[in-house]
Formats: sequence, structure tokens, C-alpha cells
Amino acid sequence: MNKILKEKLPKLSGIYLFKDSQNNIIYIGKAKDLSKRVGSYFAKQNTDWKIQELIKEYEIVEHIVTKNETEALLLEADLIKKYKPKFNVLLKSGNPFLYIVITKADLPEIKIIRIKKEKGDYFGPFLHKSKARSTYEYIIRTFSLGICKNKIDTGCLDYHLGRCAGTCMPTFDKAGYLFRLELARKALNQDFDDFSSSIKTQIAQYNKNLEFEKSQNLQKYLEDSEVIFKTIETGFSEKKYLTDVAQAATEKQYYSTEEAQAGLLELKKILNLTGIPETLDCFDISHFQSSYMVGSCIRFKNGTPDKNMFRRFKIKTLTEQNDYAALQEIVNRRYKDPKNIPDIILIDGGKGQLSAIEQVLPQANLISLAKREETIYSKNFKNGIKLDIHTPLGKLLIGLRDYAHHFAIQYHRLLRKKGHTLEELDLGKP
Repeated sequence: MNKILKEKLPKLSGIYLFKDSQNNIIYIGKAKDLSKRVGSYFAKQNTDWKIQELIKEYEIVEHIVTKNETEALLLEADLIKKYKPKFNVLLKSGNPFLYIVITKADLPEIKIIRIKKEKGDYFGPFLHKSKARSTYEYIIRTFSLGICKNKIDTGCLDYHLGRCAGTCMPTFDKAGYLFRLELARKALNQDFDDFSSSIKTQIAQYNKNLEFEKSQNLQKYLEDSEVIFKTIETGFSEKKYLTDVAQAATEKQYYSTEEAQAGLLELKKILNLTGIPETLDCFDISHFQSSYMVGSCIRFKNGTPDKNMFRRFKIKTLTEQNDYAALQEIVNRRYKDPKNIPDIILIDGGKGQLSAIEQVLPQANLISLAKREETIYSKNFKNGIKLDIHTPLGKLLIGLRDYAHHFAIQYHRLLRKKGHTLEELDLGKP
């Protein structure tokens, strides 16, 4: 790498493009530090054959600076999909992200996958490959979900280490495997209540049938449930991905007039509005095992956070979890004055959440955004529209949803911390 080129590359995040003598793009990559990353291609110790071939063919390296690594990742995917550089073999689909999938089959499996080729329930995308693999391995070990194609009467080594589900044995407990797979699904979805209640119900059934060993094996999941959920929440980079997308959207969409207007214009079209919406409110609910239930409402005006109109709510009317009723409560409290109703209200949830708010505000322009599927619903399209997270509208709505979510989480954690402190003080009393 010549010195002049190296000096031109900044120590900033962005994408880099290798071009040949005909000005054709032959490779596209992203970097947290452009100077350091591109410099690594020219290191003497680099023996990768693909890189060696790339260095032989390239004529010039160009770069585009981005605001953060996530924005670079999204731009890289879009450009690879558009130009299909010959050295981007692994990324030629335009989708560099990894997913965890639970397949749909007679014997469903949990896999780690890059491209959505087979039917199943997908979790992701993961921003970092290491996080995807570590989360996958943790789930396999924790719930003993490994599939073994060997046939060994006494079980393979992985079975005795607790990793294999026992498919190698003639005594394979398929029902138990499917139950643990469902527990893994609930853990990935962060459905703590369903996770716990399912285990308790199954333990009761095992005890009734005098299957005490199976009952004892399930008991460990109850005892370790908080650790399991916290580990998956920490390692499951979808949350990090969505947070970063929200940040990217906030920094780019909401402060770039062109991008913000593109997303708002798309909203106008799909909702059949007479004009481009100016004010958007987004609601979210947060709780832990039905405790410390709170709600949040954030407002964006012309693509910019209007923090004077942000609101947090303690749920006052409920003692048990009911997200629909909680949403109805905070919406009623938020819009006591009908003049405060914005052009569009976005609900974090699916059809159920949308229907609950329609009962309260039938006159408002309402949409909901379901997690995982990233599907939006409204009275105009009850069956939903799949959201492309790479579009201005996708970034806009996901950014709003996650902004509201984190705003609610902050308040929830504050109340929970205060509650725990009080509990500790009470426990310390003589």
C-alpha cells in the first residue's frame, strides 16, 4: 500500500471500495477504522489467497465515511447487492447478517444461518458473528438441543456432556426435546412469564405420572431462569443491532432532511394521508414479571425529537400483566386533551395492541410495529406489511419504536432499582 493512499484514509468508520483498472468495483468492505482495516490487506503476514488475488487486480481504493459502524454495515449490504463485486462471494446475497432459526420439520432443529432459505422462526439479525455463535452455543448447551446423526446405544460423547439431545439413542425422548426447544424459543423471545408457567405446568404433569427424574431436570431451568434470560439478553445481538439501527436512524434520518422526508412521504402513501405527517408519537410498555409496569410516549416533530412532549407513566390501574389494558390506560392519560393527538401514533406491538388502541382512539391514524417479524399493521392493512429495515421508512419506524422502548426501560429500571433498595432496607430491619 503506498504511503499517499494510506494517508488519505481517515481513522473513521465507513466503507471502502477496491476498483480495478476499468473502474469496476471488485470488492466492498466496511470498517470501524478505515485506515487500519484497509492497511491490513497490505500486511506482509497476510497469506489469504483471496486477498492476494484482490491485491493483484486492484488499481485504486475509494472510501465513504459513515457516522457509525452500523450505518457502514447497512451501506455495505446495499452496495454489495447493487454492484455484486466478484470478491464478495460470501456477501453476494446482499445480506451479511446471521440469524438463529428454529426450523419447521417433523424433528425441528435450532440452527445458525446466514440466508433465510428454509421455513422456520428466525431470530435476529445479529450484528456480530461472534455474538451469534456464542448465543447459539449457549442455547444448545443449556437446553441440550444438539442433533446427533450417529447411532450409539449408550449415547455419544456430546450426550454425556449434556450437549446432544440424545437423538443417537434408541430411547430418544422426542417429547422432552420438543418441550426444551419450545423453552429455548421463549427464552429467545424473552417471554419470562410463559417460560416459567410452562415449566411449572410440565413439572406438575411429571409428578402426577411419577416421573420424578424428569421433573427434577426441569426444576433447574426454574432455578436458573433469571441467569438464562440475562445471558441470552446480553448475548443476543439483535437487541444491540436494533439499538444501533435506532441510533443510526436518529443520527442520520432525523437530522437529514432528505432521508427524514423520504420516510415520512412513504408513510403518507401507505396510510393514504392527505399530507405528509409532521408529528409522530410512539408508545411502549415495560415490566418485569408484572412488576414495576410503566409506559412511555415519545414525540418526533418533522423528524426531530420533541423532548418537551416526552412522557413516562406508572401503570396505576393494573396489578397483573395486561399489555393491552396498560396501553389503553396511558393513551387515555396522554390524550386527555384531544388537541394533543398527533398526525400518527405508532404502537410497539402487533394486531392485538393496535385493536386495543383503536377502541380508545378510533379517530386517530394508528399503526403498530410487531417485533421479530418487523411487520406493520393499520386499519388500512389488517394483514400487515413486511417492513424493509434498510429503507427510510424502516429506519424511521424502527428508530421510533426503539427510542420509545429504551425510554420506557430506563424508567422501569429506575423504579425497579428504587424498589429493590427499599426491599433491602426492609429486610435489614430488626
